Amino acid sequence: MLSFFRFASCPFCNLRVNQLVRRFHEFGNDFTIVAVFDSPLDNLIRHAEGHKAPFPIVADADNTYYREYGIEHSVGGVLKGMFLRMPTLLRAMFKGYVPTTIKGSVTTMPADFLIDREGIIQVAYYGKDEGDHLPFDTVRSFSHR
Repeated sequence: MLSFFRFASCPFCNLRVNQLVRRFHEFGNDFTIVAVFDSPLDNLIRHAEGHKAPFPIVADADNTYYREYGIEHSVGGVLKGMFLRMPTLLRAMFKGYVPTTIKGSVTTMPADFLIDREGIIQVAYYGKDEGDHLPFDTVRSFSHR
């Protein structure tokens, strides 16, 4: 799975990485994740190292891969996520994921891609708001085929 996130201190993004780390064992041995953040490396390290992720978390401050995969930007998606996902945002912030330093675009929307062994994208999921990700059931089903 290739997952694109927003800036490194994004509460929604860090909550999702936390969930991916906690549930990683559910996806089986032949499955991995690469998480990409719209942030400079130094800022990403500061915010991501606490996750102790069993998968790579990489910085793409120049948005090279974001452009290649057609990752979208949306002010409306930010506002929609803030209002419709307020309980999730608060849960993330209570876990300590507070956006202290915003380095990267605030309007970047998340996206998840499920890629098969041959490198072919089987599922492309573009988030409709800042906290919208591919459901875990879909990820788990794909990982066990």
